[in-house]
Formats: sequence, C-alpha cells, structure tokens
Amino acid sequence: MNARTAFFTDSTGPTFDSEAHAKFARHYPEGPHTLRHALAQSELLTLEALAVLGEALPETSVEYNRGNLPIGVDGKPGASGLTIGETIRGVESANSWAVLKNIEQQPDYAALLASLLDEIRPEIEAKTGPMLMTQGFIFVSSPDAVTPYHFDPEHNILLQLVGSKVMTQFPAGHPRYAPDTLHESYHTGGARELVWNDDLLRGGTEYALESGEAVYVPVMAPHFVRNGPAPSISLSITWRSEWSYAEADARAFNAALRRMGLTPKAPGRWPASNQAKAIGMRILRRLGRRA
Repeated sequence: MNARTAFFTDSTGPTFDSEAHAKFARHYPEGPHTLRHALAQSELLTLEALAVLGEALPETSVEYNRGNLPIGVDGKPGASGLTIGETIRGVESANSWAVLKNIEQQPDYAALLASLLDEIRPEIEAKTGPMLMTQGFIFVSSPDAVTPYHFDPEHNILLQLVGSKVMTQFPAGHPRYAPDTLHESYHTGGARELVWNDDLLRGGTEYALESGEAVYVPVMAPHFVRNGPAPSISLSITWRSEWSYAEADARAFNAALRRMGLTPKAPGRWPASNQAKAIGMRILRRLGRRA
C-alpha cells in the first residue's frame, strides 16, 4: 500500500446515514450489530501519518506485538522487536499488529473523534445518558494477524477503513465466556486478556468487516479478531456511560466481598443500575485514600 494514499470514501456528507442511525438506535447499548459508514477521505489516516502519530504519542499510548498469535494468550503478548514506526510503515510484511491509544491527545485526531461521536450523540444519550471519557484507538494490522481473546470496558464502534477482518463476539456478561472472577480481576487492576478454550467458539458470532463497514461492541463483550489477507486499518470510537462505570465499580465491590469469603451476585446488565454496589465501592475507595 502507498503510504500517501488516503483510503476512504470521498464524501462531504455524514459518516453514518439515516439507516445506520436507525439501526444503531434499535440495538444500542446491548445488541452487537454491523453498520455502514462513509468516513471521509483524510490525510490523517494514511500509513505515514499514522506512523508519525505513533512516534509522537507517549509510550504508554502505543502497543504493538507480533501478529501470529493464538486466540488465547496468557497475559500481554510478546513484542515483535520492531519500533512503532517500523511496524506501521512496514505493516504489509511486519507480521505485527499495532494499536495507537487515545488518539485524542493530538488536536487533529481529537477533532475527528468528536465529529464522529457527535453524529450519534442523540441515540447514545437517549439510552445511556451523557457520553463520558470519549476515546479513539487506531489499529494497524499485518495480513492474517490475530488480536487475542479479551474484553474492554467501553461502548465501542469499530470502523473498518482498509482491508478486512473478522471479529468474533461472545455474549456480554455471560460467565461461560468471561467468569465473574475475571471481570473482578480486571476492574481491580488485572489484564483484559481472557482464558480461551476451543469449546467456547460455538457460542461466538462472526462479524466480517470490509472497508466501509463497522461493528458495535457492547461493554465487556468478549471478542477476538482475525485480520484478512491484506494489511488493515481500523478506527475504534469509544465512550463510557454512568451505567458502564457503575457496572465496573460493582464488579470491583464484588471482588472485595469475595476476599471476605462471600459469593456475590454478578451485577446486572443494562438497564440495571448496579448503584448500590457502585456506591459501596466508591465509599471504600474514599476510605482507602484517607487511611
């Protein structure tokens, strides 16, 4: 791929059309689904621009690993030995995947993220209230690279920009795919990678994405991704809600209860509020800071 090429639909209109808005409104926040998008052509999203962005971001905002990984890994996968710039510029042959985190740290990318989220703000806020902690992530992947099985705490729309990939999603909140103890570990500082076994596969749903397609991922829905036969660029736009924070704090509170020898009930999925346990955890945090 030519690093100077911009790969996106040449459009001055909205990224999401009326059909996408209607579909998103029907399914948000708990139903995974695909959407069409028309992200306008942009020099911000060429390989060279992304390599420069990766080199400018803080080290904590860049992750890149070898691409020939299994679906399940024990903790963070190993590094590829390349720099972030080398990984992105040579993505076609680097056998790697890279993620640029919190792209909103750079003003041009902050504006891009804001414009995309503003388009769907009415549908979001009608269901889950104000968008909190809006963040953007860009994924650059070599052919056939695998992003291992994991979950994330945000509401997330992944827009496929270049190439193709298949995301396999599993039901959010179901203990078969992510046991309660792993949720609790994550929300008290543990890794987001999950334990995989092949028996889980029958419960997954595949979402095949080509350029111009997107998929919505509910909060903490386990998933893994297989890249297609060509290099891939994807943009993930994410936000938190008060519900998602309450769910996270309730999980952390359950971890404290479990340390006391109790077997707590899992938090409810949306629209359950989980406020009682969330408030309990917030009180514990305040007491801990004062101790």
